[in-house]
Amino acid sequence: MHENREISCTSWSIDQDRSAKALNQKADMNVQEKSDCAVVPVNQSNKEERSSAETGEGRAQTEENIIQSRMRPTQSGKRMSQGLGGVRQAARRKQERFTALLHHLNVGLLRESFYALKRQASPGIDGVTWQEYETGLEDRLIDLHSRVHRGAYRAQPSRRVYIPKADGQQRPLGIAALEDKIVQQAVVTILNQIYEVDFKGFSYGFRPGRSPHQALDALTAGIQWKRVNWVLDADIRGFFDNMNHEWTMKFIEHRVADRRMLRLIQKWLQAGVSEDGQWSETTVGTPQGAVASPLLANVYLHYVFDLWVEVWRKKVAKGDVIVVRYADDLVLGFQHRTDAERFLREFRDRLAKFGLELHADKTRLIEFGRFAARNRKQRGEGKPETFTFLGFTHFCGQRISD
Repeated sequence: MHENREISCTSWSIDQDRSAKALNQKADMNVQEKSDCAVVPVNQSNKEERSSAETGEGRAQTEENIIQSRMRPTQSGKRMSQGLGGVRQAARRKQERFTALLHHLNVGLLRESFYALKRQASPGIDGVTWQEYETGLEDRLIDLHSRVHRGAYRAQPSRRVYIPKADGQQRPLGIAALEDKIVQQAVVTILNQIYEVDFKGFSYGFRPGRSPHQALDALTAGIQWKRVNWVLDADIRGFFDNMNHEWTMKFIEHRVADRRMLRLIQKWLQAGVSEDGQWSETTVGTPQGAVASPLLANVYLHYVFDLWVEVWRKKVAKGDVIVVRYADDLVLGFQHRTDAERFLREFRDRLAKFGLELHADKTRLIEFGRFAARNRKQRGEGKPETFTFLGFTHFCGQRISD
């Protein structure tokens, strides 16, 4: 069941701003089925040099994010190491490739990563639960740390399970072994220091300090404040299942040159899956449900989509274009239909270069915006169509003045 979000035909108001933020937990529930990862906040918010895209989509820095940026806590409340802060500062200074990152993966970070995991999550192929691993934790983490740095650590296959989707189909999830979750969480914490500097303002999914609520607010504000008359609701077919491993590593290598860190990521991509006791090789894709998958997905789409669309809307589009991305869920707004149709054609070609395609039945270009209802009424047409983003159905409505 979906919630509704109304786009008023009048200008933005304080009441609308309040109603846009009065969201229940439905969006979080719909989004979190894609991964059971926990996000460890990075050292400070990515607030400097805010892009025009972020401003245009209406992202406001909340008081909560300001507090996080000052305190710089990890999820367990302890301060992040100064070494990781140095990684973030280096990433901010210039687009360099990092040759030495794995030494940041110490026992302390492994401990933080363990306590960041969901305690009631289902066990992987190893059958080990969070509570069982906590017994003798320090000795376990010292041994795990040693194996990672000696190159003796071996990633285990993900356990394949299925959960129902809203359309009646089933979504495959890959549940990693507990030690794989710990190491993946630690690596994600390290790499976040780099990529939280790089990622664009209109990217919201599975990032520290960002939420589905913020993505929904940005979309609503963008439609209200920008000249949006057409909305493209884009769905990438089986994105997590079709991420090309070679391209994934090439994209990571734009910023990471630490061979040991790269080998860890390759191990996870190539570990395979186990279903009903049968192991199968994985040549493409990354398991939905793996802790590292959301970051890998964001890196993939950063290079395939984010950087490209930012250039496209500045140099190709004739009118306003807004973009909001939450992981592989994309919504774009266009002032001109010609821009929207051209973008859709070129976006299909762009995705094809990287082994991806749009879902023909779920990708829709519709007339939508502040003036859509009025324009369609003048042409003798029906009400504007609706679209659903992060579990909320968006529709155009007429605001009645008091």
